[in-house]
Amino acid sequence: MSNVRDYLKEREKRIENNNTISYKEKIKTHKLTVFYRGALFVLLIAVIACFLVWQWQNKVFVESVNVSSAPVTIVQNAKVKNLGNNILLYSKDGASCLDSNGSALWNQTFEMQNPIVSVCKDVAALGDYNGRTVYVVSSTGQLGTVKTNLPIRDICVSQSGVVAAVLDDSDVTRILLYNGNTDTETSIVDIKASMDKSGYPMSLSLSPNGKLLAISYFYVDEGDMKSTVAFFNFGEVGKNVSDNYVSGYDYAGAVVPYVQFMNNNAAFAVSDDRIIFFQGSEKPSNVASNLIKEEIQSIYYNENYVGLVFRNQTGESIYRLDVYDTGGNKAHSQFFDIEYTDIIFNKDQIIIYNDMDCQICNIKGVDKFTGEFEKPVALLVPTAATYRYTVVTSSSIDVMELK
Repeated sequence: MSNVRDYLKEREKRIENNNTISYKEKIKTHKLTVFYRGALFVLLIAVIACFLVWQWQNKVFVESVNVSSAPVTIVQNAKVKNLGNNILLYSKDGASCLDSNGSALWNQTFEMQNPIVSVCKDVAALGDYNGRTVYVVSSTGQLGTVKTNLPIRDICVSQSGVVAAVLDDSDVTRILLYNGNTDTETSIVDIKASMDKSGYPMSLSLSPNGKLLAISYFYVDEGDMKSTVAFFNFGEVGKNVSDNYVSGYDYAGAVVPYVQFMNNNAAFAVSDDRIIFFQGSEKPSNVASNLIKEEIQSIYYNENYVGLVFRNQTGESIYRLDVYDTGGNKAHSQFFDIEYTDIIFNKDQIIIYNDMDCQICNIKGVDKFTGEFEKPVALLVPTAATYRYTVVTSSSIDVMELK
């Protein structure tokens, strides 16, 4: 009898263990099912998202519509520039800033014979060639006024409000830096240049933060022409070296008439036979050089790309735009026929336009839009919304959207 009871207990125990194992297996199977369903759902969402992004990137717009319009009056001979997300108007008699609704944010009167302007993001410097006053403004109003004691030949401004002015001082040319955020006559840096030493400054550019200054010098050494691109650092690193000079590169037999910072870490220079790229937020170094055999028609840039326009030699179109990234790699070549007045890089868009025609493609070469404006356009400004633009005409400020 005892053996029977033991057998029944053992049998019940085995059944209980089998039920426990079966229950655990069911839980495990259920968890795996939930996991696989979740993973499949996430994968499906990712595929749908990728498809929508691909579809959006390759979408072609067939028309443009004005979603709003504000009347304005732009005086004759006034020039128009983008100042941040706003619009800078300037002439010999003064300057003003309008928002996208056409409302005046500020006005500044002055008298100039030959106004020159430098813009960095939402900060601008306005001076008179051969004059002695520079007005520094932003979207919010006037930041300061710089007074010089020598005639102005060129100016450059940073987003931080630092102003570099090239001044004519008889036998030497002086590059003075000022704090443009206040009214001042006192420079914070004074760099002297002469043909028998450093050479003549052909071009200069400040980094957006105002810490770095790039100068392209041209000089003749024993009958041979040479150019130098020099970098000066006015931060902590530059304080430890003579004259704040941190790096420089010589180019024999070349003229380098254009140097420009793209952002705080990247700059480029263009000569008659090459485009040169520099990187470094303290001591910029030459990272790439691309030889050029054709004549450059125009130069355009933003913080990520540089574009060189050439006459197209293949006959496929009138112009070719070669686009480079900050490392000097050619990202794209765009062919077009528009007799352009401006080219804008905005995110992954390339916007080519004149007063009546507009062509928009992306950096991968997909043509997004080709069309005409309703009225002659003086300036096109991209907005925060993709494929929506502020368009300035002689009588209105319109908001244009692609459909």
